[in-house]
Amino acid sequence: MKLALACRAVAAGVAAALALGPQRAGADQAMAWGYNSNGEIGNGTTTQSHVPVAVTGLSSGVTAVAGGASHSLAIQNGALFAWAYNGYGQLGDGTTTQRTTPVPVTSLSSGVTAIAGGYLHSLAIQNGAVYAWGWNNAGQLGDGTSTNRHSPVPITTLASGVTAIAAGGDDSLAIQNRALYAWGYNDFGQLGNGSSSSSSTPQLVPSLTSGVSAIAAGSAHSLALVNGGVYAWGNNDHGQLGNSTNVGTFNPNVTPYGIPSLSSGVTAIAAGYDHSLAVMNGAVYAWGWNSNGQLGDGTTTDRSVPVRIDGADLTHIVEVAASNYDSYALDANGSLWVWGYNDYGELGLGNTQEQNRPIHVLPPTGYMYTGISAGEAGAHVLATLAQVVPEPASLALLGLGIVGLLARRRHR
Repeated sequence: MKLALACRAVAAGVAAALALGPQRAGADQAMAWGYNSNGEIGNGTTTQSHVPVAVTGLSSGVTAVAGGASHSLAIQNGALFAWAYNGYGQLGDGTTTQRTTPVPVTSLSSGVTAIAGGYLHSLAIQNGAVYAWGWNNAGQLGDGTSTNRHSPVPITTLASGVTAIAAGGDDSLAIQNRALYAWGYNDFGQLGNGSSSSSSTPQLVPSLTSGVSAIAAGSAHSLALVNGGVYAWGNNDHGQLGNSTNVGTFNPNVTPYGIPSLSSGVTAIAAGYDHSLAVMNGAVYAWGWNSNGQLGDGTTTDRSVPVRIDGADLTHIVEVAASNYDSYALDANGSLWVWGYNDYGELGLGNTQEQNRPIHVLPPTGYMYTGISAGEAGAHVLATLAQVVPEPASLALLGLGIVGLLARRRHR
C-alpha cells in the first residue's frame, strides 16, 4: 500500500526547493499490534496480531499513546484511557480488573498532556502536575510510600511546571522547569544522584539541573537529552550507556555520562530493556544489547558505543521507540522503520520473523503514522494514525514546475 503525500513547495531568496511530506487531515486514531495475552492491543480480544489493528473506542482525537510491560495508555481529547493487565492497579480505574478495551482513568478526564508506562506502574501529566498509580514496591509512584495505588495520586513536589515524564522498570523520571528529577528503584544507579539507594520521593539529579528537554527510561538505565547532547546512567551490562565499556557483568554508572559522539544535534531518544536509541540530524544511532538484532546493524553483537543504522534510508527520522528487544523509528514522511525480535508479531510485518536490519512499514493508503510507542519490557506496540490531506492538483503542478526549473538550472 502506498502513502498519499501532500506536496509543499518552499522558496527563499534566489533559491527554490521542493519539500515533500504528508499533511494531517483529521484527528489521530490509536492502533496497536503484537503480544495480546492481557488485551494489550485493546480490540476486545486476547489474540495477538501481527499487523496494526484499531484500538476500540479510540478512532479520533488521540494525541498520545504509551505502552507498559503489559498494559497500554492513550490520551483522547485530554482524557486518559487505559487497558490490559491490571493486577497492581496500573490502569488507574480503581480496580485490579483486567480490561481488553480502554476504560477511563479515575480523575484524569481532562487536561492530560503526557503519559508513560513502566513495568507495572503508570504516570501522567495533568495541567503541569504529575500523577502516578500502580505497583509501588520501590517507591516508583513518588508519593513517599511503598503502597500500591489503584487510582492516580499526585506527586506533591511535582505539582507544576512539569513538561515530560518517563517510566522505567521500577523507577520514574520527570522534567520540571528544565531540571531532571528521579525516584523509585536505584540498585543500578538509574536515578543518577550518585548513589544506589532507592527513593520514594523525587530527587533532583545534581548534574542535570538545567537544559533538559527529553528523557527515556529503560529496564535499569536512563537517558536524558541536554542542550542537544545525550547523557546516560544506570546499569551497563550490555554497553547501553554508550561509554565504551561492556564488561559482561553489572557495571552501573550512578551519575550521568555525556556520550561524546552524541554531543549535539540530537532531537529524540529512546530506551529499551537494555539498549538505547537516538536521532541525530535525522539519522538513527543505536547501542547496547543486540541479542535479537534490536540495534539494526545487521549483527547480534552488543555495541558499547553508538553506531549509525542504515545511513542510506534512515535520514529523516523524527521519533524513535524501543521495547524489550525491538526498535522503531518514525519517518518524517509518515512511514515506520522496524527491526529486532518479532516472536509476537510486534514489528507489524504480518509475520514472526526476526529482523536485524530496519524494514520499511507503510501505513494504509491515504494515512500517515504520527506517533509510536513501545513499552521497554513489553512485546506490544502502539501508534497513532491520521488521514492525509489530498494533494491539490495545482500544488502538484507547482511542485513539478519547481523540480523542472531546478533541473534546467543544473544543466546550464
